[in-house]
Amino acid sequence: MATTMIRDLTKGPVVSQLFRFAMPLFASNALQAVYNLVDMVIVGNYIGAAGMSAVSIGGDILHLLTFVAMGFSSAGQVIIARAVGARQIDAIRKTIGTMFTFLLSVSVAIACICYLLRFSVLGWLNTPRASAAFAMDYMVTCICGLVFIYGYNIVSAILRGMGDSRRPFVFIAVAAVLNTVLDILFVKYLGLEVFGAALATVIGQGVSFVTAIIYLYRRRESFGFDFRPASFRIDGGAFRQLLALGIPMAIQSAAISFSKIVLMAWINLFDVTYSALAGIFNKVNIVSGVISQSFTTAGSTMAGQNLAAGEHRRVRQILGSVLAVGMSLAILFTLVMLLWPGAVYRAFTPDTDVLAAAGVLTLPIILNFFGSATRSAAFSLINGSGRPKLNLAIALIDGVIARIGLAALMGFAMGLDCFGFWMGDSLAGFMPLVIGGTFYLSGRWKETAK
Repeated sequence: MATTMIRDLTKGPVVSQLFRFAMPLFASNALQAVYNLVDMVIVGNYIGAAGMSAVSIGGDILHLLTFVAMGFSSAGQVIIARAVGARQIDAIRKTIGTMFTFLLSVSVAIACICYLLRFSVLGWLNTPRASAAFAMDYMVTCICGLVFIYGYNIVSAILRGMGDSRRPFVFIAVAAVLNTVLDILFVKYLGLEVFGAALATVIGQGVSFVTAIIYLYRRRESFGFDFRPASFRIDGGAFRQLLALGIPMAIQSAAISFSKIVLMAWINLFDVTYSALAGIFNKVNIVSGVISQSFTTAGSTMAGQNLAAGEHRRVRQILGSVLAVGMSLAILFTLVMLLWPGAVYRAFTPDTDVLAAAGVLTLPIILNFFGSATRSAAFSLINGSGRPKLNLAIALIDGVIARIGLAALMGFAMGLDCFGFWMGDSLAGFMPLVIGGTFYLSGRWKETAK
């Protein structure tokens, strides 16, 4: 059987191989960052603080709803990568079919539940009255396109697990360009306000998913998945393996997203200005997410293949390279925030009230840059070694205990209000480093995961 789509990452120079695999991911995630920033920037410039607040709230809700896609697609990617390293073609085929059926079904169920609870959700978040109607428009429109987000994550996980990081970049590039053009058209020229921004997002996601499916279908013989109805049957063994690794990863994603929802509800207790600032905080932190997600994905795939092949020395080199790159970029982004903070904040909005208070974000944003950089190396090892218990520990400690606990301590107990909430959020981001570093020093990552 031909396996031309499968890329062997267990041979060759580690650093150059990491960059060849990571740079398309970096470019893809950079486009994803632009994709996510566009709504906030255009809405902030043409609608104002109320629109920014709505996009911030709706975006956090949407991010929470994707926790299953993020967790299980990451798990599927690792499973596929390890199957590639062990040359198990049948396992790859079964994992693909199981992922498609399970995740797309979940996306439809979650979208229906969220729509039924839409009024309650905005109430739970203490949505400011000034942005409530906008937030409803954004949330409802985006949940209608939830299936596209899940679908794109499935296809990207399949390709990246096989060592192909270039095609997902092409797919997200299509979505990013289309979203930007449609955002300007719908918001600026057609006056569709926040609904237009959400509609542009959904259309971009839909086109990206369809393009990715067409690509995968045309190359189906390369990896043994024929796209016939029977191939989408959930395989018991593959499903159990997906659940074992995916549940902790999904809980981790959900925990962090849930903590951000809690913080957003606390921030909304103040006024629409701080709700808009929360949107800027989250969107700027997408930049650090570009570092973390790109090199975590590349590092996890490379570590997974090399661990399966018993190449422990290469795994150490992979982790060191991931950490070095992440820290270098964190320093660069920090210099930008220190030298030109006003320019960064003005890119989002000309609103004078928002800009006057924006300085409160600078230190938490910088800390998050470095937290994201260190998370990349930690998760490359943990995810690549297929350790669900460690992912669950990080989910609970980082996502719930530390993030919400530190935010409450600094915001309420210490009286730092919104600044305290954002500081607690950023400081909690270093917990994966503590747990991952301990796991590395223990040497247990060399053992076969059970």
